[in-house]
Order: sequence, then structure tokens, then C-alpha cells
Amino acid sequence: MKKSIFKIVIILVLVLAILNICLIPVMAAIDPNAWKPSNTVSLGSVGNKAGVVLGVVQVVGIIVAVVALVMIGIKYLTGSAEEKAEYKKTMIPYIIGATMLFAASTLVQIIYNWATTLNN
Repeated sequence: MKKSIFKIVIILVLVLAILNICLIPVMAAIDPNAWKPSNTVSLGSVGNKAGVVLGVVQVVGIIVAVVALVMIGIKYLTGSAEEKAEYKKTMIPYIIGATMLFAASTLVQIIYNWATTLNN
């Protein structure tokens, strides 16, 4: 008897919680028929600075990745057979890191370019 009452109470509490989440009262003070959206988006100085920072991050990231690849390549060429096996293990984190760097900076660049073309 107690278990069935407990289950009913739990179900009622869950139903009330779901209804409380789904049924949110809205008290808007703006008439939706009078609202006119604007077609222009201004990035301002923050958007311009973000573009400069993004460019610097991309250039520095590319330089660091290339220098690291050259260093690992030289060590691989001059190393013994045991060292070559060890360098192959270090290449996997390098490749993952370089891919993440290029993918992240490229994705941010695509979003930035898309945001700047919203004005046109």
C-alpha cells in the first residue's frame, strides 16, 4: 500500500514539474505587430579587434606548428631505430593538436567572415 501511494506521489510531482517547466507565463510589453526588425548589424571596435586577434592567432599557430614539425622531422631523420619508434608516438599528439588549432581558427574565421557580411 505504501509503495503504490509513493509511486503516485512521485508521478504527480514529476507531472507538476514538467507542467511548470512547459507552461511559462509571458508578459510581453511589446506589440508583436508593431516591431520592425533591423537589417544592419554593427560589429564596432570589438569586431575589428577580434579580427586582428584572430589573424595573429592563426599566423602564430601556423608558425609554431611548422617549426615543431620541422624539429620532430629532423630528430626523426637523425635518430636511431628506437628513437624513430618513440618519435612516431609523439607525432600522434602533434597531429591532433595541429588539426585542432587549424580547425578551431578556421571555424572562428568562417564565423567572423559570416558576421561581417551581415551588413551587406
